[in-house]
Amino acid sequence: MSKRGASPPPSTEGTLVKRARSSTPPRNQIAISSSNDERQKALIRSVKRTSNLEAPIISLSGSHSAEILSCRFDPTGQNIAACSADRSVSLWRTYPPNTNYGLLSSHHKAPILDLQWSLFSPQLYTVSADQTLCFTDVTTGKRTKKIRAHRGIINALDRTLAGGAGIELIATASDDGTVRVWEGGEEGSKNSVAVFELGCPATSVAWSADGQNLYIGALDNEIHVYDLRKGEQVYALTGHTDTPTSLALSPNGSYLLSPSFSSHTIIHDVRPFSPSPSRIHRVLQGAPAGFENTLLKGAWSKDDGGQRVAVGGADRMVCIWDVESGRVLYKLPGHKGTVTCVDFHPREPIILTGSKDGTMLLGELDPGL
Repeated sequence: MSKRGASPPPSTEGTLVKRARSSTPPRNQIAISSSNDERQKALIRSVKRTSNLEAPIISLSGSHSAEILSCRFDPTGQNIAACSADRSVSLWRTYPPNTNYGLLSSHHKAPILDLQWSLFSPQLYTVSADQTLCFTDVTTGKRTKKIRAHRGIINALDRTLAGGAGIELIATASDDGTVRVWEGGEEGSKNSVAVFELGCPATSVAWSADGQNLYIGALDNEIHVYDLRKGEQVYALTGHTDTPTSLALSPNGSYLLSPSFSSHTIIHDVRPFSPSPSRIHRVLQGAPAGFENTLLKGAWSKDDGGQRVAVGGADRMVCIWDVESGRVLYKLPGHKGTVTCVDFHPREPIILTGSKDGTMLLGELDPGL
């Protein structure tokens, strides 16, 4: 008769014995633990992942010592640029390892208020409180052109491709009461192509989808629409009770998003024949502008064709609405200061936010319909 093996030593009552993990956890699971010890990570929470980011929320910090005033994805969605009141521009990778591969700190002599990526060349356009417009080659990090564009602080800029000609046009809006149009590229002249006199400071600017009209937000609470060929104002969009802080055109070119100091965000219908005489499509509430009079920048989602819009607020959150119903879909926390700018990834449901706390956050959203 064979001898029975010795029984295992009795374990302490109530102890939980955890098996050693044999394989790496799947990408859509997150191990949650209060300590940094791998062995303590007992709680596994399943999270549905919707993008190729390393984690559902990623913080991009450490490059700026002052508030971030604008941040944008490049047209491919692979890179991010942010400008700050510390007079520098930082360049980041969107996907792992999310490196900060560039810091351009000598191009302007005052806070950089807005930036845009070129639509077809590796260039970055920046405008500043030092009244200049700068072109930067992002492959070398060198400034290729500097234009003394205005006689006042330049608040915003936008760019478009001129129909058929393949020339990039840049519009700059300034406190000197003018909006000027410039030729992009290194070959372009340092003289403006067109000048529009508003008579009051211009806070924001956006091109129409065909590049023929300019939408200009101004201190008189109106959005002026100028025809580039005629060189004159064709109509105005009203509805705001305070200054519009930024303008963003929907991906299909039919609607214009404009947050304002009144904490109301209006979506105007800018189609040639609008069913509403006032051209107001939606009035959205939920993003407080605060008392600091910051030019908050809104954005349209691109992966779903513009079904959602987002605006940051002085409550340190980002508000995302459904355009069709006007309903608040998300109020996203995470920042420690006013959220000054937001942008959506061109291909994936990812939102980028920049704040007065000097940091940016990348967040994953549910995909649109």
